[in-house]
Amino acid sequence: MAKEKEEKTFEESLKELENLVKELESGEADLDKVIEKYSEAMKLAKLCGDKLTKATEEVNKILKENGTLENFEIPEE
Repeated sequence: MAKEKEEKTFEESLKELENLVKELESGEADLDKVIEKYSEAMKLAKLCGDKLTKATEEVNKILKENGTLENFEIPEE
């Protein structure tokens, strides 16, 4: 059975997205390449957004003494 392709880290995805944006901003690619790079950039942007959302959800939870997770809320005074 073939080994699954490892998922890129957030940092790797963000760096690749930054490089794609620089290439697109340069205006030196032909239309077909621009469309390809734009499509790839949109996929990376979604991947980064999804990872940030997941990280935010995890950070907003706190482990209670009994081992259960619950949303973390700061009481307003």
